[in-house]
Amino acid sequence: MAAPSQPHQATYDAIVIGAGIQGSFAAYHLAQRHRDTLLLEQFLLPHSRGSSHGQSRITRSAYSRAPYTCMMPDSFLLWQRLEAEAGTSLYRRTGLVVLGPVGNPELEGCRRSLGADQVLDANVLAWRFPGLRLHAGEVAMWDSTGGVLFADRALRAVQDVFCRHGGTLQDGEKVLHIEPGAVLTVTTTAGVYQAPRLIIAAGAWTGALVAPLGLRLPLQVCYHHGSPTDPEERDQTSLGAPRPNVALLSSFISDYLPGLEPWPAVVETCLYTNTPDEDFILDRHPKFSNIVIGAGFSGHGFKLAPVVGKLLCELSLGEEPSHSTAPFAITRFPSVLQAAL
Repeated sequence: MAAPSQPHQATYDAIVIGAGIQGSFAAYHLAQRHRDTLLLEQFLLPHSRGSSHGQSRITRSAYSRAPYTCMMPDSFLLWQRLEAEAGTSLYRRTGLVVLGPVGNPELEGCRRSLGADQVLDANVLAWRFPGLRLHAGEVAMWDSTGGVLFADRALRAVQDVFCRHGGTLQDGEKVLHIEPGAVLTVTTTAGVYQAPRLIIAAGAWTGALVAPLGLRLPLQVCYHHGSPTDPEERDQTSLGAPRPNVALLSSFISDYLPGLEPWPAVVETCLYTNTPDEDFILDRHPKFSNIVIGAGFSGHGFKLAPVVGKLLCELSLGEEPSHSTAPFAITRFPSVLQAAL
């Protein structure tokens, strides 16, 4: 839906900036709670400029970090609820093989989350997955919940349900200014909006939006975990430029799945917005408590978006979060606080 051509002003119960999967789920949960919500997106939808586009994303229960392990059951349930509301399939359960060096700390964390009975020895792996080659000194585990989320379809579904619940989605509107206060004012290229609460979930653009509010979040924008990139210049890469991530994946396919063609048929780029510890930021602004920030999803946030959106909604409404947000606090980065206060 295109934004109106003439500026206008409106008042809402809540404003969400960023209509990627995290912001869309935050708006969805607000609308479910009967809050009149405006969801703003700077690009015309659909687009491939951020981190929520593409055919698929992985989902799994295997996690080395306990906070995410605790959140995943809730996330699966909320994905199923959205499927029922949207009347469409958003997930294909395939199962997932997790493998790596014996004794690897992350792999050990995954083993704890899955249970010892999910470890596959070389003989069992060869019998169940004859195309997969396990190397000496490696171990494999089975995650029966693993599968594929249909990313583009999921984003459309959550936005459609949000609108059916009375939400307003305005795309093609770039935020120009945020004025803090008991009632916040958000100025875009097409309008001026006010609300008592604001959620910022703008992906690679979050840092630029919160900097004028006194926050210097330690966010690095890149493709996967590669070199930093400017999200405004992502389309300026030369067609002949090397793709080290593609070469890395192709090498993995050749080593572990030798029966497959190692080179991809389709290549899509997706921006990562990483924190130094690769944990999310889900917190209120340290100075303006009615501004909530969701950022730094570090390449593993899509599967958890239903829960992330729920937590952002709860923080915005002053409710007790349904999962602990302590691991995702802004205060774990002390220099950020010094800039903000």
